[in-house]
Amino acid sequence: MAEVHVIGEIIGASGFPVHDLYCKWAIHTGGAWRVLAGLREGQTQVDIPQSKDFAVWCHPIDIHFATKGLQGWPKLNFQVFHQDSYGRSELHGYGFCHIPTSPGTHDIECVTWRPAGSYRDQVTQFFLGGGPQLRNPDMVYSAERYTLQTVAMGKVHLQLGVVFRNFDKYGVEC
Repeated sequence: MAEVHVIGEIIGASGFPVHDLYCKWAIHTGGAWRVLAGLREGQTQVDIPQSKDFAVWCHPIDIHFATKGLQGWPKLNFQVFHQDSYGRSELHGYGFCHIPTSPGTHDIECVTWRPAGSYRDQVTQFFLGGGPQLRNPDMVYSAERYTLQTVAMGKVHLQLGVVFRNFDKYGVEC
């Protein structure tokens, strides 16, 4: 079987209106993909940045896949949260990006967004915190997300190295 090895890190986040951020991430694939080694999901630590411009996570990603076909190519899904001084977590962005389809080292910026909600939701969020969240997190990378009213948030920065193995044996050209 053809193999894909993804090695890298979630460097951090920038452009968010608040600080003290952390990120939950997951890798989603189609049915032809099998994990040989590594974790499909994880969570970074909370960073309380000194400069307020960039939250640094340096969270490692190391996953090795075997595949029978290219359908369902892996994609990284992100949920960025803000943790306030009382330890409460509030969602501040959803985002996703595909794992690069060429071997080598790649610097990636993944833009994020959050649901806007109604005017009442926005006022409640301003005074009490919280805010609208997706009932189905898979909606992040489906076409249904374009029917939502959203607010642009910051970016998640990644550096990924992608290694292919046995693609030529199975007739896949890179």
